[in-house]
Amino acid sequence: MRGVNKVILMGNIGSDPEIQTLEGGIKLAKFRLATTEGIKDKNGNRITEWHNIVAWRFLGEFCEKYVRKGDLIFIEGRLRTHSWTDPKENKHYKTEVVADTINIHSRKDNGAKPVTESTGTFVVADLQPGSSDNEVADDLPF
Repeated sequence: MRGVNKVILMGNIGSDPEIQTLEGGIKLAKFRLATTEGIKDKNGNRITEWHNIVAWRFLGEFCEKYVRKGDLIFIEGRLRTHSWTDPKENKHYKTEVVADTINIHSRKDNGAKPVTESTGTFVVADLQPGSSDNEVADDLPF
């Protein structure tokens, strides 16, 4: 086995995604995701980690349409680290999560349907509270 680069995060969006349209109409979305640990620091505050998220193409379009500040989202993706040297010859690093799947689990307005986007396949999930996947499976012909 060569290795595995897999990241799974669930947290809240810190601000609306920054959307760029690149050559050929390719969408790129960038935003920060906050995850909060169950442990507290010495002052009694929960520890929050901020993650830089990037979403390309279909996921970028999805983020432009549906992802907003405060949304609770689930992301699967992979880590990518960039490095550069500034004019004073200081080396800098930035690690990002390149999203492969984004699921919106709740929204601030609580009136929206859960929405899922996974590498170009668009699915709108319309499960009501208390319903289960088994209710959907009963409609399958096999």
